[in-house]
Parts: sequence; structure tokens; C-alpha cells
Amino acid sequence: MLAVAHRAGNSVAGLRAALAAGVDLVELDVNLRRDALEVRHGRARRGAVVPHLAEILAAAGDDPRLMLDLKGRSLEVASRVAAALRGGPPVAVCTKQWAMLDAFAGDPEVRRILSAANRLQLARLRARLRGQRADGVSIRLRLLTVPIVAELHRATDLVLAWPVDTAADLARAERLGVTGVVSKSLPLLSRLA
Repeated sequence: MLAVAHRAGNSVAGLRAALAAGVDLVELDVNLRRDALEVRHGRARRGAVVPHLAEILAAAGDDPRLMLDLKGRSLEVASRVAAALRGGPPVAVCTKQWAMLDAFAGDPEVRRILSAANRLQLARLRARLRGQRADGVSIRLRLLTVPIVAELHRATDLVLAWPVDTAADLARAERLGVTGVVSKSLPLLSRLA
């Protein structure tokens, strides 16, 4: 089972800790704010130091274990990230705004992952995947059932579940048959790695 460190890439220290723990992927949230690609989840607190994508990419170096979660609605986020990644190591890119993934079409170094956080998004995703393949999907754990996971596996080899932050969550994810879990718990992920 793949171990994905949820939001660990939102700081250089978190990125380094997750990579040292041996996880398969380190997730980071990328937002376009004030004409800069910021790495953060949600709004930054006043006075908080928010790293830019270039800083996180530099800290990762040639390590291919990054999964960039594109946030917001503007497709410009995707085009700017695609330009920043050009010529770099392989990475995964995920988003709930699936049109953003078109910016990476044809790039063999980018694994495009469709994400769904609610029942409506999951229904749309399932309809989209009927008869076509996907690089991967990332689905909120509480939405998944064994039949849904089996259906998703017909369209992709990579089915990620999130959040999986407890032993009980992990046991449920394993019973469902997902291929990876997204967790904030480095101890839990270290056991998988």
C-alpha cells in the first residue's frame, strides 16, 4: 500500500521529515495568490511565512516523491505549475478541479490524479471513468465502499483514500482494497513504508 504524507510538503521541514520517514509521496497544496504559487492549505494566518512552490521544489531536488494538490478555481494555477515543473523529475498532480489536469496532458513526467471530496464529485468521477482509463484517483475515505473501489480499479491502478489518520481508518482502507492512503500521521505512514 502506498503511503502519502498529507500536507507534509507545505513546509520545507515537513517535506524533509516525510521523505526521511520513507513515504511514497509527499502531498503539498499549491495556490495562486498575489501572482505567486504559494504552498499552503487554506488561508495563511497573518504574519505566517508561506513558502513558494519554487522553494519546495528546490528542497525536494530530484526526488520524485511529490504530489502537488492544485487548489482554487483558476486554470492559471495549473499552467503556472506545469511551467514550473517542466524539465524536473516525475511528480504526481491531483485536484478536485479536473480541468486543471489538462495543462499536464502529454507530459510523461506527470501522473494526473482526479480527486473527489463529496458524493456529487464521486458520482461525476464514476461517470467520467466509465469506459476510460485514468492515471489515478484520490477519494475521501467515508465515500468508499468495496464495490466502488472495485469499479475504480477497472479504470486505474491507483486508488488513494483520505484522510487515513488512525489505525481504524487504515484497517478500513485495507478492507476496501485501496492501493494507497493519504495521512497526516507520519508514524502510521512509516509503518506502511
